[in-house]
Amino acid sequence: MINALSIDVEDYFHVSAFEKCVRRDQWHTYPLRVEENTARILDLLDSHAVRATFFILGWVAERIPSLVKEIHSRGHEVASHGYGHKRVHTQERREFRDDVRASKALLEDLIGEAVIGYRAPSYSISAASLWAYDELVDAGYRYDSSVFPVRHDLYGIPDWPRFPFVVSRGPSGQWSPAGKVPGGDGACGEQRQMVEIPITTLAVAGKGVPIAGGGYFRLFPYRFVKWGLTRINRTEKRPFVFYLHPWELDPDQPRMTDAGFKSRFRHYLNLDRTEGRFRRLLSDFRFMPLQELVRDWRSCSETMP
Repeated sequence: MINALSIDVEDYFHVSAFEKCVRRDQWHTYPLRVEENTARILDLLDSHAVRATFFILGWVAERIPSLVKEIHSRGHEVASHGYGHKRVHTQERREFRDDVRASKALLEDLIGEAVIGYRAPSYSISAASLWAYDELVDAGYRYDSSVFPVRHDLYGIPDWPRFPFVVSRGPSGQWSPAGKVPGGDGACGEQRQMVEIPITTLAVAGKGVPIAGGGYFRLFPYRFVKWGLTRINRTEKRPFVFYLHPWELDPDQPRMTDAGFKSRFRHYLNLDRTEGRFRRLLSDFRFMPLQELVRDWRSCSETMP
């Protein structure tokens, strides 16, 4: 079973958990660590012959264009993480439109090819911001990976499917899962639809348990993570989607002492163990970029009425 590996390229001061104590107009005053941390990930992937999808923040790409080109030159997929790392539901629709288009154009200019994938900051496409799919389709994206099917204070659509599916806009104008069988890419025929690749959860007692990356990867013992991901592959016979941030391999990053306890706990927990766990993950499982999952799926005309 080949799974999907994704890296959300942002720096430690961009995270939503710190947005109350880190002003956007002060981002330029913080020392950049994303280039060095991403380079460590690239070297790790090279050593395991793994290719991944890098969802790159436009703010980072604009300041370190060489990093985007390096990611691309090493054979990885370049995808969009938006430009300014604002959660979708905190933006006006026009602001979101400008954000996702600016990021896409910037990345495409740097790598010389189409950028087809998008991931919202903090997985913030929620029930309150499904209009975002209209903007993504119109901007030319072909798949999205922004939905986390869990309950969380910052994100989540808990009743949506755990594995890739087609999200479609119905006659009422509302976007919803059109089926659990993955379909094609972008807008197919006259229907408005897109492939959604959610962050994978582990089914336990009828609920989805976050297990495939980020803070959960740092919170749970690696033995539990490996067991859960193996169960998804072998019992459910499905690939999982794993994610990580470059700052999660950086225990020496500056501390945001003004942030609340919960935010600091989530962000700094077990940073010194992430790289070792990530090495084990790369050895224990097989991975490919998200765009290759999309390419393996049947077209919309084969899966949709």
